[in-house]
Amino acid sequence: MVLHYPELAERVRGQAALQPAVYGGVDFDAVPYRLTADAGVESSLPGWVARREPILADERTVELISTATLLGDVVADPYAALEPRYGTRTLVAMLRTACREGVDAVPDAPVELRAFLESMEAAPDWLDADLVEEGARRLRVGAAFVSPFITRGAFLATFLNTYAALPMALTGALTGTRAAHRINETANFFAVTTLPHALARHGEGFEAAAMVRLMHSMVRFHALTRPGAWNRDVYGIPIPQVDQMPAGLINMYVIARTARMKKRGFTDGERAMLEFCRYRCFLLGLPEELLPTTVDEIITVFHARAALLRAGFDQATCGALVRSSMQAYLRRDRSARGRIAERVERAWSTTFFVRLFCNGDRGAAAAMGVEYSVADRIITLLTMPFVSGRFALVVRGSRFPALRPWLDRYTTRVVRMRLRTYGHPEFVSDGATYATR
Repeated sequence: MVLHYPELAERVRGQAALQPAVYGGVDFDAVPYRLTADAGVESSLPGWVARREPILADERTVELISTATLLGDVVADPYAALEPRYGTRTLVAMLRTACREGVDAVPDAPVELRAFLESMEAAPDWLDADLVEEGARRLRVGAAFVSPFITRGAFLATFLNTYAALPMALTGALTGTRAAHRINETANFFAVTTLPHALARHGEGFEAAAMVRLMHSMVRFHALTRPGAWNRDVYGIPIPQVDQMPAGLINMYVIARTARMKKRGFTDGERAMLEFCRYRCFLLGLPEELLPTTVDEIITVFHARAALLRAGFDQATCGALVRSSMQAYLRRDRSARGRIAERVERAWSTTFFVRLFCNGDRGAAAAMGVEYSVADRIITLLTMPFVSGRFALVVRGSRFPALRPWLDRYTTRVVRMRLRTYGHPEFVSDGATYATR
């Protein structure tokens, strides 16, 4: 019974009427196997992170996660469903033109495209644009000096559960050289959105968010309409909004955990970063119900998603994705310098993954395909003054108003350099490569 989030529940059920060819066969009243509120069933919430029982007893939070687990993208999905008529390349081209020049610049623009862009252009009531820019400035430092060394490790976290990882395995996007491309594409998105005014209406980040939404919607369309491609009774909706929330707010979750340990709320600077992350998530299509505003709310929603997600790590899906990601060569050149940079990045990503997602347990990491060697630890320690030192130096220097503009210009140049190393993102999903599950 819906008690706390009736509007969200209506949005979920409305998907069938909006797109009967895609969602008509989905029973939105049925609980998919991936979702469990049974205390006797193991979930994806590790005991060292938090206790599960209080979460299961929180009726409001359980309803939020359960409902959002069945929510796709009510405006991008209809546009993606035009693929049989227009083809992928045309859909991508029309969306890029609409982002850069406005939807009226697209000849005979489909109504689905207009609805898609209008939803992104309709800024939420809570938005503080100045706070978003301040948050971007602060997060730009991490994008320039830290993220390039840990993105692979953070990316691996999305493959630790069979039920959440299956869409990526289904697309075949993480096999061979495509693994490197997808990791770099993800790094590109999170970096480009931190550039000055990137999330403004005609900014680079705005367009990137639209392209990511189209890519996710294409996955949903092909998964739900190709015979034998997707088991709705087990997996529910492909790439539901509840699975996109962790990637969009993971940095704020880490900050929130630190704030809770110190028994405080967010500082002014952290609140600016949160405003930025919430707005970026809004542009990606997440509902406001999944965009918390306080330390406790962020921790609760993160833990609740894991507490209601059935535990599952199979080598055929999760293990293969982890191994291919760890083996991928991310650099664009194979010079001696490129190989050294690759090894340093791999060591940092491995260290980050083991510490944040395995609580330092090397055995647990190894069981998932991530080997944490002595060499990794030594490399991380030796390069820490360079990686962490530059980051700390810029953060501290930015506290001085006289230095802040110069340091921000320097940081922006470094981010631009990172984007060149990541390569040009395509943000597309080719249905012809999909496997049958």
